[in-house]
Amino acid sequence: MSERLKSASRPESGEGRQYHLQVKPGDVSRYILLPGDPDRVPWIASFWDKAWSVAKHREYVTYSGYYKGVFISATSTGIGAPATAIAIEELVRVGGDTFIRVGTTGALTRSISVGDIIISTGAVRLEGTSKHYVMPEYPAVASYDVVLALIEAAETLGVRYHVGLTASSDSFYVGQERPGFKDYLPPFQRGLIQYLRSINVLNFEMEAALIFTLANIYGLRAGAVCAAIANRETEEFVVNAGVEDAIKVANEAVKILSEWDEEVKRRGKKYISASIIKQAASKH
Repeated sequence: MSERLKSASRPESGEGRQYHLQVKPGDVSRYILLPGDPDRVPWIASFWDKAWSVAKHREYVTYSGYYKGVFISATSTGIGAPATAIAIEELVRVGGDTFIRVGTTGALTRSISVGDIIISTGAVRLEGTSKHYVMPEYPAVASYDVVLALIEAAETLGVRYHVGLTASSDSFYVGQERPGFKDYLPPFQRGLIQYLRSINVLNFEMEAALIFTLANIYGLRAGAVCAAIANRETEEFVVNAGVEDAIKVANEAVKILSEWDEEVKRRGKKYISASIIKQAASKH
């Protein structure tokens, strides 16, 4: 069925329905969780009090609902920064302003066990998509209040977690120093993991740097919590290890952020601070 969109430059319907995600204003919350895997969206929503399917198109699956009384959404991004950039661009256009990646990752050091979760404070931009938006020197930094909310959620839930820098690559295999077909690995990729480990980078994944970069450019908020399903030093790989913990932490972080946001607004402030967090906590 043919449909005429607004323009080639703004591919959306007259009601604002976005071309790729097939969502429109009002469909999603300001708080949006971003798993890569489409199947992880209903898994995330299974912990909500109420949930419904909003749209499903290509790799993009979107649910909305309520978690502990907070309107919340989740949209899958697919694999990698290019598809994630599309998701961010279209979600912002329909009202999203706070994004938390809920993903899987490979830890780079044996001190992080498979099944632990990693909360990112920033990301090394080894992907290429963000370079279309801004100079390579521009930092990919998570929003401090989102990081704090994720830490608070992890502490509340009692899960084992780590906080630090992440590296984001466009490539799952060679770009993360995994041998390609016939053990192909170019010289400039050899030793990458050891180098990242030496500068205290905790983990490898494929989307966080792009999410953080776009959030900062557009004046949004972003964070990331990933389950370490692999460890590149011990060579362990356990599918879905820790993913449920990462999901629970992300959901709870949205509830916490909502409470902090209400307190900031009530007090006529612009930013979250320790005193505001303390005041919000005293109400519970």
